[in-house]
Amino acid sequence: MSEGKGPLAGVRVVEFAGIGPCPFAGMLLAQMGAEVLRIERDGHANYLPIPERFDLLNTGKTRLALDMKSAAGKARIFAILARADALIEGYRPGVMERLGLGPEAVRAHAPRLVYGRVTGWGQDGPYAQEAGHDINYIAITGALAAIGPRDGPPVPPLNLVGDFAGGLYLCFGVVSALLAARSSGEGQVVDAAMVDGAAHLMTFLYGLNQAGLWRLERGSNEADGGFPFYGVYQAGDGRWLAVAAAEMKFRLALLEGLGLDREWADMATRRKDWARVRAVLAAAFKARDRDDWVRLLAGTDSCVSPVLDMAEAPADPHAVARGLFEVVDGVVRPAAAPRFSRPTRAPAIADPADLLGRWGAG
Repeated sequence: MSEGKGPLAGVRVVEFAGIGPCPFAGMLLAQMGAEVLRIERDGHANYLPIPERFDLLNTGKTRLALDMKSAAGKARIFAILARADALIEGYRPGVMERLGLGPEAVRAHAPRLVYGRVTGWGQDGPYAQEAGHDINYIAITGALAAIGPRDGPPVPPLNLVGDFAGGLYLCFGVVSALLAARSSGEGQVVDAAMVDGAAHLMTFLYGLNQAGLWRLERGSNEADGGFPFYGVYQAGDGRWLAVAAAEMKFRLALLEGLGLDREWADMATRRKDWARVRAVLAAAFKARDRDDWVRLLAGTDSCVSPVLDMAEAPADPHAVARGLFEVVDGVVRPAAAPRFSRPTRAPAIADPADLLGRWGAG
């Protein structure tokens, strides 16, 4: 088996199969060079009703199905964990304990192991045992209430702010704990709740609100679509443009490109005139198709970008130049991020028997 390259080369991670933030975290760790073994329950190999080649979160992992309730299955798991650096799981609190695989049981076999846990509500608190999904977790943090139009309901930002941001926080916590274990010789439990991550992402906005610089009403602020020079406009062909000409010099560049007078930039400094300015900009953008505007405004520092869908995005010139997407076996997927000056490559996937033999559990 060829070793991976990257900042986490040589790190071994055991992922207990699930959906959402945990497999996303496992994918990130694998893309950074870690060797990730995904342990699946017998009969539960596919958690999503899609062909395996499109289950992109499992890229770069070795998969092993075990009966986690049997004595033999647990023995193999403990043998694997004894040579692992980290474990990640995304079950509801108490599930791993009932399987006999909770932190205390694992610590007896692997005291240096970092035990990463990601849940919606966290390991404790009055909601810990309640069911939920991304939208529930971000609803109580102030995040959902801040997203959406002024005259409409809050808009779910897909499941990025709770689920997948939760996976990012799990990764950050696990890597931080791995660094601590190297110096202390002791592992620890990482409790990465999606509700914690969503709240933490709102840090900047909580500061602005308490300083009197952010209104609680949606669509009433400079960064939430309220400010006319920061928002989304429809072009003549029905497609959309993202406009972020927040500063005066960018506003003036945009107005020049649109053929409008400077007065509209000055007027936008007064909140009472925002609606009027927005109407003028909306009418102007209707004069041309989306891609015509992109060509016309290119290189002008007007901060205008096309709103691309998933079919269009991989062909964008910047995406192509940067290699934002890659095609593997005919499947388009986003490339690993972030990037490093030294090459990064996930380890080659091993045959499970070979991997278990190397980990002393063959």
